[in-house]
Amino acid sequence: MGTTIFTVMSALAAEKNAVNLGQGFPDFEGDPRLVDAVADAMRKGLNQYPLMTGVPALRQAVAAKIAALYGHAYDANSEITITAGATQAILTAILAVVHPGDEVIVLEPCYDSYVPNIELAGGVVVRVPLGSSSEPGSFQPDFDRIAAALTPKTRAIIINTPHNPSATVWSRAHMEKLQALLAPTNVLVIADEVYEHMVYDGQQHESVARYPGLAARSFIVSSFGKTYHVTGWKVAYVAAPASLMAEFRKVHQFNVFTVNTPVQHGLATYMADPQPYLTLPAFYQRKRDLFRAGLAKTKFRLLPSEGSYFQCVDISQLSVPERNLSEADFCLWLTAEIGVAAIPLSAFYGNGHDQKVIRFCYAKKDETLQLALERLSRL
Repeated sequence: MGTTIFTVMSALAAEKNAVNLGQGFPDFEGDPRLVDAVADAMRKGLNQYPLMTGVPALRQAVAAKIAALYGHAYDANSEITITAGATQAILTAILAVVHPGDEVIVLEPCYDSYVPNIELAGGVVVRVPLGSSSEPGSFQPDFDRIAAALTPKTRAIIINTPHNPSATVWSRAHMEKLQALLAPTNVLVIADEVYEHMVYDGQQHESVARYPGLAARSFIVSSFGKTYHVTGWKVAYVAAPASLMAEFRKVHQFNVFTVNTPVQHGLATYMADPQPYLTLPAFYQRKRDLFRAGLAKTKFRLLPSEGSYFQCVDISQLSVPERNLSEADFCLWLTAEIGVAAIPLSAFYGNGHDQKVIRFCYAKKDETLQLALERLSRL
């Protein structure tokens, strides 16, 4: 098991004093009101272990949010658990339900923790590519391929919308197809929805919570860090039916047990106002549009960015010497010579599939994006 591409590129960006548009984290601060709420919790003495499942007020706030946005009522006591970040949540869900020899479908390209998590549980990874031969570069789910991958050994499928790294978003039709496909099976769903509040152009996030046939078999994972610009706090949550959550908690209690107490209390207080997450689509769409407008003046070919805070570009039309480089080597060259760090999409495939596409993160200050665009304009 090697070092992740995110660690490699962030280290190189620091070494070369490059603008880091590689790793997915903001370079701006979260709301001072949230910081104050956490500080107040600390001063009130809320600094000892909370309940293993999470602070009740925060679980109740999460349940209320899901009910308001997606129309599904989760019981805060038995169906919501606070986790030490979304990556821990995904690992815990997999360890809770995947047994040695069980097959788990992943849709590539995918976030790089999925496969090691499955292997750690003794599961068998079944890779299904997103997109189809008739729509290269679309990164849409191909349900014929997913259906062909289902076997009696299939235990679960991991889905991710809005999608990292491609920035595509699953539609209502996609969710309905998945619901119908899984209806005659016992296959579970692990739904990575950490970018749920970053969906653009008037679209809505199609959470699996909206679909009763999916919600009944799903772990839904979301991230306070992504939503509130505090990725370093590493706090997230999982929603699942009580029977699945009981299994999840059996693992959770022994791999982290519980999560930072004052941060949980601060988040619970802050969530009383829904505006920070309700206004997030407009906040990031403006950054997306600024960044895309600048990239449109370069030789990068823009792929759609429907959700998340990522922008993928095709590098195949760039001039020598970078044109003939692999995605990974191009990103190294771009960081060292142009001063902008990106991530190769090949890092999200098990076989290193290279389609001459790289990923930028635009969760940055406007001046950071402008500096990156100024440097990229040399290409």
